[in-house]
Amino acid sequence: MEVIHNTMSRIDDLSIKTIMMLSADGVQKANSGHPGMPMGDAAMAYVLWKKFLRHNPKNPLWANRDRFVLSAGHGSMLLYSLLHLTGHDISMDDIKDFRQFESKTPGHPEYCLQCGIEMTTGPLGQGFATGVGMAMAEKYLSSMFNKPGFRLFDHYVYGIVSDGDLMEGVSSEAASLAGHLGLGKIIYLYSDNKITIDGGTDLTFTENVQSRFKAYGWHTEKVDAYDLKAVEKAIGDAKKEKAKPSLLLMQTHIGYCSPSKQDTSDAHGSPLGEEEIKSIKKSFGFPPAKKFYVPAEVKKNMISAVAAGRKMDADWNSILKRYRKKHAKLASLLDDAMNGRLPEGWDAELPKFAAGEKVATRSASGKFLNSVAGNLPHLIGGSADLAPSNNTFIKGAPEFNRKRAARNIHFGVREHAMGAIMNGIALSDILIPYGGTFLIFTDYLRPASRLSALMGKQAIYVMTHDSIGLGEDGPTHQPIEHMASYRAMPNMTLIRPADANETVEAWKIALNKKDGPTMLVLTRQGLPVIDRRKCSSAANLKKGGYVLYETRGKKPRVILISSGSEISLCLDSALELEKARIPVRVVNMASTELFDAQPPKYRESVLPSAIRARLSVEAGASIGLQKYVGLDGDSVGIDRFGASAPASVLFKKFGFTVDNVVNKAKGLLQRGR
Repeated sequence: MEVIHNTMSRIDDLSIKTIMMLSADGVQKANSGHPGMPMGDAAMAYVLWKKFLRHNPKNPLWANRDRFVLSAGHGSMLLYSLLHLTGHDISMDDIKDFRQFESKTPGHPEYCLQCGIEMTTGPLGQGFATGVGMAMAEKYLSSMFNKPGFRLFDHYVYGIVSDGDLMEGVSSEAASLAGHLGLGKIIYLYSDNKITIDGGTDLTFTENVQSRFKAYGWHTEKVDAYDLKAVEKAIGDAKKEKAKPSLLLMQTHIGYCSPSKQDTSDAHGSPLGEEEIKSIKKSFGFPPAKKFYVPAEVKKNMISAVAAGRKMDADWNSILKRYRKKHAKLASLLDDAMNGRLPEGWDAELPKFAAGEKVATRSASGKFLNSVAGNLPHLIGGSADLAPSNNTFIKGAPEFNRKRAARNIHFGVREHAMGAIMNGIALSDILIPYGGTFLIFTDYLRPASRLSALMGKQAIYVMTHDSIGLGEDGPTHQPIEHMASYRAMPNMTLIRPADANETVEAWKIALNKKDGPTMLVLTRQGLPVIDRRKCSSAANLKKGGYVLYETRGKKPRVILISSGSEISLCLDSALELEKARIPVRVVNMASTELFDAQPPKYRESVLPSAIRARLSVEAGASIGLQKYVGLDGDSVGIDRFGASAPASVLFKKFGFTVDNVVNKAKGLLQRGR
């Protein structure tokens, strides 16, 4: 291959070939990976990174940088090659360490902003949808902070997406919303190479992608990915299209220039082979036996991104310096948000609930949200078409639409996209996203919420209708195993508050947790507000599990462990046990992750190992609290699907009654004699 079309200079041609060979060598050394996509997409990626992408390799956190999302994350060696050559913190040794334990260059790099990795994906489609959230964040930040003469936020979201991304349902959800909102700063390059792992895309994917995206309201264009002038023009035209997101259908060849593997599924997920790579290098005029070869002139060409990035960053900081003088209040909010601080006085007007009231925790959540909204304008979110049920609407605030970026978001019936969009908003590292739906529908947003936890980004999931307490809608709407599954997810903090005041405390924890997501699990039905004169303070919720109530002056013989709506049942049961002269302790285990993070001494003080008579009481899978019960304990839980009936009937039928709890507790004591 002399040149890739006659429309580029020699240095462009040489740089593209270098990217291709770096990627192929990295995969070959690891003996694992996906060389075909980097080989096929290097040319269009080069044009994007060289001609358009605004970034500072020496400060990847620059707030107004363009975002690049490699949604086809299996082709990660393409990204690593670009990052290395443009001066980011990816060394040649890191390239050689591809897919090795604890390296900077894993197979699917979800997130490493310090290395320049905005977000790529393991699960296909997630990057596509997350980019929609990034664009929504940019639009809202522009609306909130930009003033005449001060364009602090004005950046694009670029991405490379694959056939697999467009097959996954989450991309359809996100594309539909992006078109509806007219997010013109999204420009995705679709690598249309017509190959999947199983073979040609014609096995399963024969739709007219261009027509589909036109129907979504996107700007589309078909482009020869190896005609660099055409690629440059198409991206430039997409930037001029302000009212529509863009999908540029790039006609690519997987494994481009590989003599025996171009346009075959063999090039997708396996190394090309030493002899194949030598053959390609020879045709490129590269030393065939030399691995990880970067010509000096390519280094000079690509490293120019450093000087350009520093200048753009410095110019932006100069604007920010003047902005601080002209718009001091907004600048203070921005500084706090960028440094992960909540503004002073944000919690000055938190709601308080009196003992004796009966308040659903979803309602308490809504009151909290509206009490802080005025002091936290960077708190933004909504619901998957359930705002009245989730109480996630900020009253009096405008709604995000095509004409206006605002803080109330209608995600539509798109839980999967909602989760991914929340991740995109969180990745701004300025805005705090929240999103609501029923707990049962976490089934639809689990991949995105898992990525929140994996990336360690702040996202707040407001999950209501947390149990059989939702009643007549029946087992399709009644979560059983959901709390247990999210408790098992690393770095996900699930909190199930027992009353309205604990809900306030739960929100405070979520807003202050910057290194991962929080899931608030809330009730539909009203719960008694706990009398804190007789019980411990709601502020103890920050420890995850705490002694809520204990028989005064006596060592407990039995411990009731519970959360959420069943706490009031345990308190009532404790009074009955005391009548039978059985001292009791009630432990509120609102968050197992927070409790497990406490020092061993504290955990032993709450659950003394000497007290083996323990009963968990929770309207969900018993495995959720079982590890605290021990082999000698017992559970009142639900290890089957629910049923359709009024909530009061269901709780009784499933054993959530004082009589059943008391009898089981007594049985534990009798068994332990």
